[in-house]
Amino acid sequence: MSGINQEETVQALELKIKELTELSIKHSLNLSKEIAELNHKLRKIKRELYENLTSWEKVQLARHSQRPTSMDYIELIFDDFIELHGDRNYADDLAIIGGIGKLNGVAVTILGQQKGRDTKENIKRNFGMMHPEGYRKALRLMQQAEKFKRPIICLIDTPGAYCGFGAEERGQGEAIAKNLMEMAGLKTPIISIIIGEGGSGGALALGVGNKVMMLENAIYSVLSPEGFATILWKDSTKASHAAELMKITAKELKEFGIIDKSIKEPLGGAHKDLKETAWNMKSAIETELKELMEMNTEMLLNQRYDKFRNIGAYREEEA
Repeated sequence: MSGINQEETVQALELKIKELTELSIKHSLNLSKEIAELNHKLRKIKRELYENLTSWEKVQLARHSQRPTSMDYIELIFDDFIELHGDRNYADDLAIIGGIGKLNGVAVTILGQQKGRDTKENIKRNFGMMHPEGYRKALRLMQQAEKFKRPIICLIDTPGAYCGFGAEERGQGEAIAKNLMEMAGLKTPIISIIIGEGGSGGALALGVGNKVMMLENAIYSVLSPEGFATILWKDSTKASHAAELMKITAKELKEFGIIDKSIKEPLGGAHKDLKETAWNMKSAIETELKELMEMNTEMLLNQRYDKFRNIGAYREEEA
């Protein structure tokens, strides 16, 4: 059965289960056996469809129009979130949300690259592609977090930094480079999580963390598969083949030592069950943050330095 046909079967089964459930309630009928059988069939098809996705299929999930955004997770994971605005230099970049919230009573600074939930909001949020003022806003809030000894949680979801004329004129490259340099020396715990797309320097500018994690169906790469295919083969239609070669999925990057942890998603992707995904993320943050907060400043900085000095895996071969 093809992936398309399986998707259609999943949707049809979900609709049928919903109809039977409503019918049993409305007419006081005992349809539990029929509903259980359909649920069993649905779980089996979902496992076949989603447990062995290709890299390109995971790219599609990472870009899914219904995939939860940073704000969706912030609302479920953190309490008393207060958004802060502006870089105190040029403007407030709406492609990134930043502010202060509480995680189990502990004050933390949260930064999240924000895509829109529809076309209008995507235009407003610039599809999650930050301008220089966005990176400077992020750095301002991270330095504020260091001053008040608040841990920093970064949620990464961007195709890359915005590359328009205005962004270049205002120092896009410098803003990203300064974030990388300053984050390396911040004297407070940093956790970075790729929740969707982690594209290029636009993602890395929030990715210099003591712990770097990814949602199971997120991607993290130096450029998009389409860009890779265009550069290598002058043919963007070979993006699916490029995705396989690039090793951009959470499973592959964990094996290569690029990330520390892959966070489980529901079958079919994070959009299938936002609450479950948020709970999994919160649990992972709590576990890693507990370990980091037990370190003194010197240990924290050394851990982050050693992590990026030794990141990745390679193989040497004689010529």
